[in-house]
Amino acid sequence: MVATEKVLAKLDFGAIREKLSAHCLLPRAKEMAESLKAESEIRLVRKMLRETDEGRLLLRINPLFSVRGAKEIRPYLERCARGGVLKPEELLEIRDTLKAARQIRSILLDNNKTGKDSYSELFTLREIIGTIIPQKKIESEITRCILDDGNLSDRASEELARLRRSKNLTQQRIKDSLDSILRNPNYQKMLQDNLVTTRAERYVVPIKQEYSSAFPGIVHDQSASGATVFIEPMVVVQLGNELREIILKEKKEIQKIIQQLTALIKAQVEEIEVLYEAVARLDFILAKARLSEDMEAGSPLVMNKPELKLIKARHPLLTGNVVPISVELGKDYRFLVITGPNTGGKTVTLKTIGLMVVMMQSGLHIPAESDSKLGIFEHVFVDIGDEQSVEQSLSTFSAHMTNIVKIMEQA
Repeated sequence: MVATEKVLAKLDFGAIREKLSAHCLLPRAKEMAESLKAESEIRLVRKMLRETDEGRLLLRINPLFSVRGAKEIRPYLERCARGGVLKPEELLEIRDTLKAARQIRSILLDNNKTGKDSYSELFTLREIIGTIIPQKKIESEITRCILDDGNLSDRASEELARLRRSKNLTQQRIKDSLDSILRNPNYQKMLQDNLVTTRAERYVVPIKQEYSSAFPGIVHDQSASGATVFIEPMVVVQLGNELREIILKEKKEIQKIIQQLTALIKAQVEEIEVLYEAVARLDFILAKARLSEDMEAGSPLVMNKPELKLIKARHPLLTGNVVPISVELGKDYRFLVITGPNTGGKTVTLKTIGLMVVMMQSGLHIPAESDSKLGIFEHVFVDIGDEQSVEQSLSTFSAHMTNIVKIMEQA
């Protein structure tokens, strides 16, 4: 571990993580941002910085590039893998994510086939996106079966289309019969209102209480006052039974289609998990690039030796007229003593140096001139500010000494 969470907190790295997370769209990318930490292996650090470099290049080529359209589908995939059945809305979110991933892959990888090489320098990003296996069949099946509002399309199956035609025909026959009753002068005085409504999924007409025994039909409900009873006319009872049976068959067919779509996803769940992780990783890299743009930052030269040369470095959390610092350590001398009055910038200078090191070794660009250099440090220790502990009866001075002893033991 390069730096403990306590050290990172002293260096305000938590605020950098928050800014990075704010640029992420997907929850998985936010998790990557919130758990970001400095690494001490130089090849890994250079790889992470290369990701950020390529993210900046990608946004220069295509400023509107993003993973927009992708959704948080991990809970759905987990439930699917356990044998659960997904809801139509969840299937649509998976479809949208698959579509977004396929389009991203097409932009970054398939452009070369058409002679466009704008993205050819994005080696790391193309390697990540190369793990995406397009799932066009699943996309197409979900699009064919489910409408954008979450309802199933008549195209989902021939049986569903047949049942819906039958349902519409039966409903029309019921409506015609009820309209005939409403127009019948023999029933006019019995009607409370000249309208048709439903109770318990059955079509009924409102009849005055005093005529309820004279009107042929089945009572399904009564008004709160008791003055009106809702009766299903006998002439439509059989049609109502047929309609109810058709509706039950329709629901069963819908469930069958949803189960089939879920089974398609379950068969490819591992590939879809890899696809989602790749999209989330790209989202995280784009967030690093956007943070770099916000800070007007860049990638320093990474050295093998534990040295640093910061030129006009600015603390990324300061706003307004920020005074940059230039500092060099590790080559000609290894210690630096900073003196000056209160509010003179000593603490900010210390924090800036430490934060630049941690940010760089976390794969983030730093707000400093392009010819700045940073080496790889195995550990970062900090002793800044008051560390009084009433509980342990320590003075400010002894608290600092305790901290420094721990640093010396590990240095």
